[in-house]
Amino acid sequence: MVNLIQEFEKEQANKINEARGGLDKFVPDFKVGDSVKVKYKITEGTTTRIQVFVGIVIARSKSFDNYNATFTVRKMSSGIGVERKFALYSPLVSGIEVVKQGVVRRAKLYYLRNLTGKASRIKEKLDFLVESDTAAAAETATN
Repeated sequence: MVNLIQEFEKEQANKINEARGGLDKFVPDFKVGDSVKVKYKITEGTTTRIQVFVGIVIARSKSFDNYNATFTVRKMSSGIGVERKFALYSPLVSGIEVVKQGVVRRAKLYYLRNLTGKASRIKEKLDFLVESDTAAAAETATN
């Protein structure tokens, strides 16, 4: 019984990955503490648009290989904390982009809920920008 469920979940994950162009292209390697832009499809009546939710990843559940993997993103909007939980393999998530990489020592950053202003900042991994700039320079040099 368990094997049937696991096989079904793998098939569904493979179908979604093929439709998105592969797991490596769609899901960047991000972890807790990183700032991400999540592009989410919103349907209002008959129109569909993409809304970007920009914030810090405060929690991840399960491995990215698992079909039920989720991650929670938190942002401050007009002084009010807003958290949103996204299913990684949801067809409504149209893209994920890592903006900054953070340096944290915890798996869950729920303590950020009690902090505001400068106290809620996370240290930034500075060599993240250098690596992406050198990769972009190498791509332009080869073209």
